[in-house]
Amino acid sequence: MKELMLGNKALARGLYEAGCSVVSSYPGTPSTEITEEAAKYDEIYCEWAPNEKVAMEVAFGASLAGKRSFCGMKHVGLNVAADPLFTCSYTGVNGGMVICVADDAGMHSSQNEQDSRHYAISAKIPMLEPSDSAEACAFAKKAFELSEEFDTPVIIKMCTRVAHSQSVVETAERIVPQPKPYEKNIAKYVMMPGNAIRRHPVVEERTRRLTEYAETCDFNRVEMGDTSLGIITSSTSYQYAKEVFGEKASILKIGMIHPLPEKLILDFASKVEKLVIIEELDPIIENHCKELGLTVTGKDVLPIEGEFSQNLIAQKLGVELAPWKKLDETMPGRPPVMCAGCPHRGLFYTLSKNKCTVLGDIGCYTLGAVAPLNSIEMTLCMGASISSIHGFNKALGKESEGKTVAVIGDSTFMHSGMTGLANIAYNQSNSTVIILDNSITGMTGHQQNPTTGYNIKGDPAGKIDLESLCKAMGFERVTVVDPYDLAACDRIIKEELAAEEPSVIISRRPCALLKYVKHNPPLKVEKDNCVGCKSCMRLGCPAISIRDKKAVIDTTLCVGCGVCQQLCKFDALQS
Repeated sequence: MKELMLGNKALARGLYEAGCSVVSSYPGTPSTEITEEAAKYDEIYCEWAPNEKVAMEVAFGASLAGKRSFCGMKHVGLNVAADPLFTCSYTGVNGGMVICVADDAGMHSSQNEQDSRHYAISAKIPMLEPSDSAEACAFAKKAFELSEEFDTPVIIKMCTRVAHSQSVVETAERIVPQPKPYEKNIAKYVMMPGNAIRRHPVVEERTRRLTEYAETCDFNRVEMGDTSLGIITSSTSYQYAKEVFGEKASILKIGMIHPLPEKLILDFASKVEKLVIIEELDPIIENHCKELGLTVTGKDVLPIEGEFSQNLIAQKLGVELAPWKKLDETMPGRPPVMCAGCPHRGLFYTLSKNKCTVLGDIGCYTLGAVAPLNSIEMTLCMGASISSIHGFNKALGKESEGKTVAVIGDSTFMHSGMTGLANIAYNQSNSTVIILDNSITGMTGHQQNPTTGYNIKGDPAGKIDLESLCKAMGFERVTVVDPYDLAACDRIIKEELAAEEPSVIISRRPCALLKYVKHNPPLKVEKDNCVGCKSCMRLGCPAISIRDKKAVIDTTLCVGCGVCQQLCKFDALQS
């Protein structure tokens, strides 16, 4: 049966068909849909883990038990999971274990551009790179076979365009292999130094065998065309190269990006006049070819940063394309903004009004950094707001303690914030931490987390009580506030900043986009009362605009939260 699928859905289908039993992941664009789609198959146990490190360790445990397992994450999530990644390369696997990392070239939803191929090289783990949905499904199935044959975890590297584009996938039946019995093997699985030192040669020998395998494996293929130009490429860059050059070039498509073949590349190079390497981000293939003594064109003409496209490759390599239409350049830009009724808006407005220094974290609330709120001044990585405010206040003392806060979402707090909070409790900095509890993982599309009380399928699950947790960690001052109540926000923020001890504020209001949230009717503007002072515009709510010097409410967006009413001194905004 053939079906048009997103790359992420296709990869999940491959997990199903391969007989995968356990999936544990943390949501992160562009990888999230893999686990969401896998959860639709009742035959696969799926879960959202608190973070990527936990997810990888869960997958390893399932593999140790003899079942096929999977964990998925975005590129920065692999940083979090790097600790178990490098060591499970040494231990190897029992049941097949597949790890998916989705890179985000172009930083559509990320704080950095990172080429995850370096992790495969450093950890000495094979990595596969599908270039479309059909390959995403096929590679997932083959990855389990490769994992079990070579006794290694296998990484599948997706990217935004492959994960979120569609192509035809031919589906097959699910085949569940016989589980491999768990056998106690201390020398293999207990990575104390005396055992680990004996496993390193095993890893090196495995890499040599995988390099031989790469010479003839189905993942790498040659497509001969015009021999005046030879292109070595992979992933989505293969699709761009095909669209730009067609049969006017010969292509070596690399599907197994680590370890790279040697004889196959040298043989291909000998058949073409000019060799071009097309790859996004870092010159991994290019440097490998140069080490083989080949003269290539690559990053000397193609950029090392950003996402590629057909037009970019054509322009950089001197190919003339048919003209295309451009959008009207006079069209106004659409800046990123919090949703109408976002519970974070009132809190950020209050922090901005009080001229607080705000150390931020990863989530949709990072939009508190942009105009007109201009509140957040630092965002580094998951959980860094809490650790950073501790260091900030330890460095500056009273100079900063009474005006500096850290903000972090509920899911991010469970991911990486608890250890930073433990550090504040243990080493006693006078720091104020605000947990933005919107009852969901918002930025990646409303996934559940350990504070919501529901699992990935929406069934009741264990629920962590944030107030009790913070108190158990040693905080005497734990306060809950409704961010729609500006007066209460102002009072509590001032009180906690004035207190000379660590404190936690929990700003609690469900995300306005959650289906179960019942909204009030949209507000109306009493034009006779409106003086055009634009006080309401200071919130940056997309439901409010000014027309003919009067406020206007877009009733298709307004959720009647009432925050703007609290700023209007003229009773112009009415329920």
